[in-house]
Amino acid sequence: MSIRRTAAGLTVLAIILAACQASASGSPDESAGGSQAASGGCTVGVAWATFQEERYGLRDEPGITAALEAGGAEYISNDAANSNETQVSNVEALLAAGIDVLIMNSVDPEAILPAVQTAIDEGIPVIAYDRELENEAALFMTHDNVGVGRLIAEAVTAAQPTGNYAIIKGQEGQTNPEFLRAGMEEVIAPLIAAGDITIVGEVYTDDWLPDNAQDNMETILTDNDNDVQAVLSENDGMAGGVIAALTAQGLEGEVAVGGQDGDVAALNRVALGTQVVSVLKDATELGTAAGEAALELCENPDISAVTGAEASTSIGGLDTYSVLLDPLPITRDNLQAALDLEWLTVDELCQDVPSGTVDVCP
Repeated sequence: MSIRRTAAGLTVLAIILAACQASASGSPDESAGGSQAASGGCTVGVAWATFQEERYGLRDEPGITAALEAGGAEYISNDAANSNETQVSNVEALLAAGIDVLIMNSVDPEAILPAVQTAIDEGIPVIAYDRELENEAALFMTHDNVGVGRLIAEAVTAAQPTGNYAIIKGQEGQTNPEFLRAGMEEVIAPLIAAGDITIVGEVYTDDWLPDNAQDNMETILTDNDNDVQAVLSENDGMAGGVIAALTAQGLEGEVAVGGQDGDVAALNRVALGTQVVSVLKDATELGTAAGEAALELCENPDISAVTGAEASTSIGGLDTYSVLLDPLPITRDNLQAALDLEWLTVDELCQDVPSGTVDVCP
């Protein structure tokens, strides 16, 4: 496959920009783009949304880089730090650096569409990583986020089948909050219809940030005189913010809270009993699958031919293809499953957990 180049001056500037941003993200040295030439002539660029979320640097990126290294491909990346404007520039830098495949982890899937279209127009296959893009030419790769939402709601409603519920959603305008909410709805709709539960607060959270989630939860508690029995949070970071708000009101451990991502702090909260469930999405597995898909796209740009790709419909109604991996809910009953993945140590999982309260904590 040919390596695409623009004018020499722009290329040098773009590579410098990509290198600086990759270094800032905490990515490996080779992510700056210059250390290991790809024996297969394949260069894969990854535009990360943010490394503020624990999983991307610790799990997703190592999965991608390991797969690309095994396939003899070169890896270039940069980090947008949750800035739409930065990510547009980052994509331009990756394209100028001559990438053959773009893995796009969008800050704002709508704002980035023109930059994505530029890549597609240049013949560069695009993988929409973990966040869907409304472009029929982009291969969507993620865990089954409708299923994740369903699993969060199933665990929380099992623990707290009645009462007032709050729903803390992610960034408005992204597709994952809608997928997660759709899965939750499958579980809670009949309970709402039966009068068993009532939604007393539902709000989007800017940038999925824990501090913003804490503010949102504080408002919901104030509006309802602390009369909230359960919270469906769309990720673990926000669940931490929710629990901070509950703790300030003396409600820690009394309200059933669910989240997802398998963050170390969240799994510890599950062991402690302050969070009911963290739906674990093996991000390393997803990264590996994306890296392997990128290698396939270097050989054949047809997204429908990628291993595991199935015809699907985007949230906006476009016909495209996706690869969906299965999530795993972690509760106090199966904490060993998290340890088996070697994401955290027994000491991290069991920090401050009273001896004997869960089987895996001595």
